[in-house]
Amino acid sequence: MAVNSLPSGVYVPAPTFFAKKSSPQYNSFNPPLDLDTQLAHTLFLAKAGISGVVLLGSTGEAVHISRAERSQLLSHVRKGLDAAGYADFRVVAGTATNSAVETVELLEDAKNSGADTALVLSPSYFAGCVQQQGLVDWYTHVADRSPIPIMIYYYPGVSNNITISPSTFATLAVHPNIVGTKLSHGNISHHTILAQSPAILNADFKVFTGLGQQLLPVLSVGGAGAIDGLAAIFPKSVVKLYALSVAHKYAEAAKLQYAVSCAEEMIVEQGTIGVKEAVARVAGFGDSDGCRLPLSGGMRDSDKTWSAVYRDPFQKMVEIESSL
Repeated sequence: MAVNSLPSGVYVPAPTFFAKKSSPQYNSFNPPLDLDTQLAHTLFLAKAGISGVVLLGSTGEAVHISRAERSQLLSHVRKGLDAAGYADFRVVAGTATNSAVETVELLEDAKNSGADTALVLSPSYFAGCVQQQGLVDWYTHVADRSPIPIMIYYYPGVSNNITISPSTFATLAVHPNIVGTKLSHGNISHHTILAQSPAILNADFKVFTGLGQQLLPVLSVGGAGAIDGLAAIFPKSVVKLYALSVAHKYAEAAKLQYAVSCAEEMIVEQGTIGVKEAVARVAGFGDSDGCRLPLSGGMRDSDKTWSAVYRDPFQKMVEIESSL
């Protein structure tokens, strides 16, 4: 493994926590960060065996967070982890902006705030006309200037359905400061191509799925792990699934994958709002309706939806998590 590579394992794209509605600091226009809850949730993950946390990603509402707040949040979590004895726990900072210059500025801030790796979302404003060479050049310039290693974040659902071809990944994988990718899509064929490409293997470029519901299949074709939202709620269960998978205990892993997949399908349908509400209701961190505008109101038909979710797949996950 290269010195700067992100170790294989399970990572969590954490929600960003804001002041509760019951707090004197709360305001509906722009609720302030709740740094203490952010750190408490991160420590909860570290104690459960999670390898690292992605802060300020899509689940973390990166596009709703100011530059100053980003630095504040990253610094608070890094210092808190170190003080609690988790100096090796990885902090990955997300970026989600189209400007190469602004992306580099955010990467410099992340480095100064204690992040050791960055997850860089594809520039997608001009997705309909951008060429693959443009993406190669954009990521190359950013990587050349980044003070920390970067990963390519490929999430068509929040990137105007931009396309990044396997050949583009192969070109970028040889860059010494580009150490992997998070693929938040369901195309297992592309996961396989990237994980098994001889050129990419030689570059020590790691392929992580962004979907825990395909963790076992992705690991079976050479993937490095998952950066998974459900692990924000049930970290021990997803870590157990990873451990069973890499130990080739496929029958047991398949049963656990089924439980994880059922719960993932229910929560992913609701997106960032669903993850945040589930983290509050099950794990006890933050408010169930705790996002910044325009993400408001919690899950659609929240009480009705939650009772349906919790009755079956989530209840099963609660039982599994409590047994570990």
